[in-house]
Formats: sequence, C-alpha cells, structure tokens
Amino acid sequence: MDFVAIDFETANTTRSSVCSIGLVVVKNGQVVQEYYQLVKPDDMYFDPICVRIHGITPEDVKDAPSFQEVWQDVSHLLEGTLVIAHNASFDMSVLRYSLDACDLDYPTFSYNCTVNVSKKTWLGLHSYSLNVVAEHLQLEFKHHHALEDAQVAAQVYLEACQYNQVSSHEELIEKLEIGQGTIYPNGYTPARANKKKQKRSSVRSF
Repeated sequence: MDFVAIDFETANTTRSSVCSIGLVVVKNGQVVQEYYQLVKPDDMYFDPICVRIHGITPEDVKDAPSFQEVWQDVSHLLEGTLVIAHNASFDMSVLRYSLDACDLDYPTFSYNCTVNVSKKTWLGLHSYSLNVVAEHLQLEFKHHHALEDAQVAAQVYLEACQYNQVSSHEELIEKLEIGQGTIYPNGYTPARANKKKQKRSSVRSF
C-alpha cells in the first residue's frame, strides 16, 4: 500500500493563503518520509479565527519560504501517486488555488478522502471530523497541526484497509463503492462518497 497523505493550514479563508503543509509518504504500508514546513503566504492577513484553530501567526512565518519555493521541494512526492487527505475537497482546492496563484501547472495524481472512507467503514459515529475518527481509533495527536493531521489521515487510511480486509487501494474503493478523485494539468475530478460516472472539469480555479 503506497500513498502520500497531505494536509494544509491556511492563514485566512482565501484558499491560496497556505501557512503550513504536512506530508507523510507511505510505502508498503509503512511511513518512510515526513515533511513539515511553515509557509509565508502572499497575503499576510491572518484571520483571528484561523489563528485560534491552528495557532500559526504572522510572526511564525515571516522568514518562511513561499508556497512556490515549497512546491519545488514536494511536487515530486505527489506526481503520479495516490494522495490521501481528510476532507480532501478542502486540501485539493487549497492546492489548486495555490498553484493557480503562482501560475504553476497542476501535477497528475489520483486522490481519496478519508472522510468518505471513514463514513463507509465505521458506521454510526456522531461526526467524521478527524479528531472524532482518531478518538474512535484511539489515536492521539495535535489537531490542526499539518504534519500531525497528515500522520493521522495516513493511519486512518491504513486502519480502514485493515478493517475492510483489503490489501490495495483498488480493493478498498471497490468494496466501499466510493469514487476517487483525480488532479491533472488544467483540471480535476472530485472524490465522491458514492461511485458514479464523473465528469472532468477543465476550469482552473481563478
């Protein structure tokens, strides 16, 4: 089981205002690499609500690299692989908007959402936010820290595979009947909780 788990935190409600990124690379079901980086957004307005959520301030990122600089370091980890995120619609839109803002090409990869996976795996939870799913699985972490969120998303995905007694991503999405998403140059398709025929979108997120 090979994949990369990703998580972003943003400075404000603008999706391109990335202020931190966490990545966890999994090979054969084992974590082999982790990456965490504070990011200096172009817009240095930090919404107080966002600060209360993740604790990152303008002072923390004043000497941090830009998203474009960080992308040069991590893009090769995502290209051509399976990417996992909890509430992937948020993280994938952050990635797309950030690439658009820098006029960078989209990579090509498939992705899946551990919210969708969790809903089809552990029925009856009162919520499927990452902290609730983690508590159900007895995983302790600091919520809204990008690396720790990525670590837990990776563990949730591995636990779901074990729970469903599957050994591959293809088996998991087939058993749970969920639709994976894709990102590719100039477009994307969303990950869906229910498998259906998907229409490609070629509209970039300006």
